[in-house]
Amino acid sequence: MVFKRLLGSLGVGGPTVDTVLTTGAIAPGGPLSGQVHLKGGSADFDIDHIALELVAQVEAEHEEGEDEHVVAFERFTVGGGFRLAEGELLTFPFTITLPWETPITELYGQSLGIVLGVHTELSVAGAKDNGDLDRLAVSPLPVQEAILEAFGQLGFGFRSADLEYGRIGGTGQQLPFYQEIELTPPPQYAHAVNEIEVTFLATAGGMEVVLEADRRGGLFSDGHDALTRFTVAHDGIHHQDWRTLVEGWLQQLIEHRSAYAAGSAYGHGDPYAGHHGNGHGHHEDQHHNDGHRSGPGLGTAVAVGAAGLAVGVVGGMVAAEVVDEVGDFFEGDDDDDDEDGDD
Repeated sequence: MVFKRLLGSLGVGGPTVDTVLTTGAIAPGGPLSGQVHLKGGSADFDIDHIALELVAQVEAEHEEGEDEHVVAFERFTVGGGFRLAEGELLTFPFTITLPWETPITELYGQSLGIVLGVHTELSVAGAKDNGDLDRLAVSPLPVQEAILEAFGQLGFGFRSADLEYGRIGGTGQQLPFYQEIELTPPPQYAHAVNEIEVTFLATAGGMEVVLEADRRGGLFSDGHDALTRFTVAHDGIHHQDWRTLVEGWLQQLIEHRSAYAAGSAYGHGDPYAGHHGNGHGHHEDQHHNDGHRSGPGLGTAVAVGAAGLAVGVVGGMVAAEVVDEVGDFFEGDDDDDDEDGDD
């Protein structure tokens, strides 16, 4: 969907910019294609540059609580250094590559509530406009989908997803924020954790998987959360038993959390320490699944809700809550659509 913006810095009669993305949902590290359409205004204008920015709605914590901010995390120049004549129509095709750490916005075609966009900036004779803003849809990499599906097979349900400003210590994180996918535990894990948070930090050569266990109240309720990190490759995903692998990760995470909780009661421990394994590793303490039923899978959990809903599956019961409107990030989109007649 295209959201047209008149150049506010130039007022009535200035050039207009209209960016159309020609690719649908793409995976991190993949190519994003489209066209930037320029229409000249009521006079000639010198165009300094046309730039595309990838932006995200990110939560930032501070002493007073949390705020949401729009953060640019990549920038590309697709044109510039020319004069746009009065009423002239020009088109600039582009293909850019998404960063490997780009957050995923959907799973099995259903929204996760993550808001990403492509912002087009037009600089005219030293002045910059508000540009054009288009929603960006990002689907998971095959290895990301395999891991999330393994969690679903073990009975975990999808609770929510968000973007947090900051860095995770001990990782190769490149972007100024990271994505957390929050999962609710099935009964066999509920005694140990309230939820599991999954973060993917992908590169061209592989991916770090960061798991964080939200602490369960009890004797060590004042302890910190536990965090562990694993590494997987992009290739050979069809030959990997992902359910067994993820089950081993969870066992290590819970064991690490228990060990840290015991130390935290005396003020010791490192919440960012963890096990560093790889996608083909083996764990000795096998956690058995006998006596309980696997969950419906994250694909089913997310698909139960319509777009715009966050869906959680807890104990076989489905609870849905409406995700807040994206607000100022795409403020005025509906009005623009009505005025411009764009679909």
